[in-house]
Amino acid sequence: MLEIKIKEALFLQCEAFVNKRLQTVEEVISSNQKALQSETKSSAGDKHETGRAMLQLEMEKAGQQLAGIRQMKEILAKVDISKKAEIAHLGSVVFTEKVNYFLSISAGQLTVKDKIYFAVSVSSPIGKMLLGKKTNEVFSFNGNVIEISAIL
Repeated sequence: MLEIKIKEALFLQCEAFVNKRLQTVEEVISSNQKALQSETKSSAGDKHETGRAMLQLEMEKAGQQLAGIRQMKEILAKVDISKKAEIAHLGSVVFTEKVNYFLSISAGQLTVKDKIYFAVSVSSPIGKMLLGKKTNEVFSFNGNVIEISAIL
């Protein structure tokens, strides 16, 4: 039961991370749309065009971030925290003697009950290494030999 609580807490933190990023990007898009609409043609035409071009670039960047956030939401939708397996998969918590990982999205460092976990994407270098591993398996990453002590 405790295992599901850890996974649930990690999953909820990942969801909060994605929602916060979504809110930030939506605010940037809204702000840029207002700025684009309020841009008025002045006698300094070049300055006006430069300002619009910069806003367009910001909008494109925000659009790319929005696509990344949607992708993270899709990945989180596939995570089944109730599923326990002997082999590390999407949604697994992997314990090692050095670092604990939650295979989900790249959300960075998370804390549950004073323990630190790193939420990593299965497509990240460490995520690819962990995927398919079993308890007591040893692997090498960044010159370090790491042993998996448990998988939830």
